[in-house]
Order: sequence, then C-alpha cells, then structure tokens
Amino acid sequence: MHPSTHAKTHPDKPAFIMAYSGETVTYGELDARSNQGAHLFRNLGLKAGDSIACFIDNHPRYYEILWAAQRSGLRFTCLSSKLTTSEVEYIIKDCEAKVFIASAATSETAVAVASQISGVALYMIGGTSGAFKSFEEARASLPTAPIAEESAGRPMLYSSGTTGRPKGVKRAGPVEPAIDAPNPLANLGQALYGWTSDTIYLSPAPLYHAAPLGWSMALQSMGGTVVMMERFDAEDALRFIEQYKITSAQWVPTHFVRMLKLPKGVRERYDMSSLKSVFHAAAPCPVPVKEQMIAWWGPIVNEYYAGTEGNGFCIINSQEWLTHKGSVGRGLTAAVKICDEDGEPLPPRAEGLVFFEGGGQFEYHGDPAKTAESRNQHGWTTLGDVGWLDEEGYLYLTDRKSFMIISGGVNIYPQELENVLIGHPKVADAAVVGAPDEEMGEKVVAVIQPLDWADAGDDLRAELMAYARQHLSHVKSPKVIDFMAELPRHATGKLYKRLIRDAYWGKDGARIA
Repeated sequence: MHPSTHAKTHPDKPAFIMAYSGETVTYGELDARSNQGAHLFRNLGLKAGDSIACFIDNHPRYYEILWAAQRSGLRFTCLSSKLTTSEVEYIIKDCEAKVFIASAATSETAVAVASQISGVALYMIGGTSGAFKSFEEARASLPTAPIAEESAGRPMLYSSGTTGRPKGVKRAGPVEPAIDAPNPLANLGQALYGWTSDTIYLSPAPLYHAAPLGWSMALQSMGGTVVMMERFDAEDALRFIEQYKITSAQWVPTHFVRMLKLPKGVRERYDMSSLKSVFHAAAPCPVPVKEQMIAWWGPIVNEYYAGTEGNGFCIINSQEWLTHKGSVGRGLTAAVKICDEDGEPLPPRAEGLVFFEGGGQFEYHGDPAKTAESRNQHGWTTLGDVGWLDEEGYLYLTDRKSFMIISGGVNIYPQELENVLIGHPKVADAAVVGAPDEEMGEKVVAVIQPLDWADAGDDLRAELMAYARQHLSHVKSPKVIDFMAELPRHATGKLYKRLIRDAYWGKDGARIA
C-alpha cells in the first residue's frame, strides 16, 4: 500500500488530476518527485521524527510534498491557507517545524511570518517571494531513486479545544513503520465504500483538513485516482463527477446544501450515474438535507463520525439512517459510551459526554494536561462532544465540544475569538456562540457587554468587526455582533453560555437583553 508500488506496476496511471486545469500526475511521476523531495529533506538535515509545515492551497505539488515527507519519516503539519500571520507563526513554532513550505497563493502571509521563525528553511511552490526559495528548483537535480533508510512519516494536524491555542494531535503507533504498511483508512474505504484500485475519488475540500488529506492519500496508497478541486463550486462539482466519471467522494453538509440550492434544471443537467458510494462527515447534516440527497443520488450516501484524534469511528449507511434519522451511526473501531460528569456510563437515551472505549490512543503535542482531560477514570477517551445512544447503539449528537461552532465543516473555537474581543478597550465582556445559518450550518455570533452602554451601536459593531479581522482569519471572525448590558455570569465567574446560545436557536424563555 504505497504509491511507489503502483509506480512499478502502473507507472502511467494517474495518481491525481487537478479538476479545473486537468493537470495530471502519474504514479511514476509522483514516485520520482516524492523521492526527489525526500532527498531534499535529507540534504537539509532532516531525519525521521522531524517536522515540516505546509501552508498551501489546493496545488498540484501538494501531494508530491506530502509523500516526500511520508517516505522520509517526517511529521507533516498542514495549515489552513486562511490563517493569519500570528496563527501561522504559532503553529510553526509549536510543531517545531524545520522546513516551512508555502505556495504563491499564501505568499503574503508567509513572507510576513518568515521574519519571526529564524532557523526554519523556507521554500515556496508555484513561485518565489521574499526569502523563500523555489521548492521545485531545489529538488529538480536530485535523484529520483529512494533515499536510504526510508521510514513512514505521518501527519500531525491541529485540533483545538474550546480554550487556549490549538494543539497538534499525535496518534499512537510504531515510531518508524514501513512506508508501505497497511493504511487503516484504505482498509475502511475498501470495507465500507467498495474502494478498489479502479476508484476515482473527487476531493472537493481543502487538502489541509484531516479528512480530505487522509482519505485521498489512502486511495493513492491503493493505486486509485484522486481528482482534486482547486476550489469548491457546486455546479462545477457536478460537472466534474460527470467529466471524470467519479465513483466516490467525501463531502460536508455545506456542499450538499449548495448543490441542492442549484436550480433543478442545473442539477438534472449532469450525469451522476458513475457514483457508487459517497460519504460525509465533519458537521451534523440537517435531516431534510440528507433526505433530499438520498432521494437525488440514491441509497449510496454514507456518514461517519470521527475526529482528528482517531480514537473512534462511527458509521451509518443510507438504509440505516432512514430508520434512525439524525443518527451519526454505531461504533466500528471502538465501543461508544455516554458518561455523566463523573465519567460513569449512562443508560440509553440519557444525554452525556461521548466517550470511546478501546479505540486508538493519542496525545496533544506538548500539552499533557489537555491530554489527561480527554480521558476518564476508565481510560476511555472523548472529543468533548455531547450526545445519547438509542437502545440499538446508534449515536445522536446533541452538542459539540462545549459550544464549538462548525461552519461549513470548519471547526471554530469560541474562546479564541472571545480572547481577542476582550482585549478591545471598549469591551467589558464577550461571549461567542454559533447561531443557525441555512447554508453554512452555523454562523459566528459575538455578544458584547460594552464598557460603556452608550457605545452599543453600529459604530462599535463595525470597529469590533475590523478588530477581529485584524487578529483572526475571516472564517473565525463574527458574522453578527449583538450587545447585552450584562452577560449572564455566576458569582464564580462561570459564563452561562447556554442561555445566550439558546436565544439564537429559538429555545423557550431565552433572549438577548
């Protein structure tokens, strides 16, 4: 299970195709270029266990870099191309990257970061800027044969809790497994979605997310073909399914919403008959949306619930979902437990914290306290989500990560924005919650207690909007700012955020004062 194997047996087969441009890279080319990249990393002094950071849009060189790191035994951290300078700087330093690779599309932020990360080798794909050297030129003259002592690297992606900075997720496992060791996601793709080496997989989301990264590399380990969209457009996604005869794809509910909102004539214009099995995750899918997708594409729409931490995996297919609407499935790789505040299991239909028993182990890089918080006294692990089980063991999520906001499949952590807003001189207190949004699932709402109530109004609202965007990427910035004379806090300082959030979700008795 590795592209190098398929480079020997099917060197001319496409490993990936860029959907819009049509640029195609074969397994033979992917193998040669990833070998050259591996030689470059070794020439820079990187050894197994060292780290690189990638700040790249969906670019054709991305997979070549990832597989170069994978066969060099490196940790590779993929950063959202939407992050701000301070966010990028923090992650590069925290993951201890020795090489920082950006793309021309992210160059403005990357150049601003460069002066703050001394000692890190700087490379860029698709051009050069500032102190960044061309990655393509640097590897061009290097050997296309494998490096000595290959070992399998792995991703270390960042997944934050509701407080503080994001932390890197390190999964347990052998330190230096063989580069062609069985890929767990490839095995799941085969068992659940019928994947084979003939599978043609559409990847419509940014590659820096855990799911697109993991699933597409898993398919390449099997010898299938990935079609990567440079950006998402609802009609174009349908066009590419027809054009490339896509057989499988992974989505988030926002993709479904946008495709369903296309005029009926547009949706019916494209041939979906090549699709054999699709799946979605990352955010709860509204029941009406999923009903429409199954009616449109047939009973090939699957769902799973999991996290970057890899501690558990729930699955549900269309037939099961139609009789358990709203469920995210039953545990596959670990037993699902619902626990009370003391970590003890609860009976069916009782709401509590979702734990996994017997699943994969993980730790948060450099944060033993946060790692410990994810375990209970039984050794079961949690992502911090709240839900309940029915009598058949189907899981239903009712809350997520203590009010974490999921907008368009992207995790947004309220505390990060609250910490920024509270630093504004005219803000006495701040609470950030998710409110319903028809297209994105949720939108970010900031509720502000002004230092002087006379300031509450459009001028302060605009000032705070601009202030937030100065400090955080736009996806984390508020879409709505409302004001309260006093936020509902207990004398101990605990914020009753549920009282605020409920006002936006139409709960009885809840209101914004």
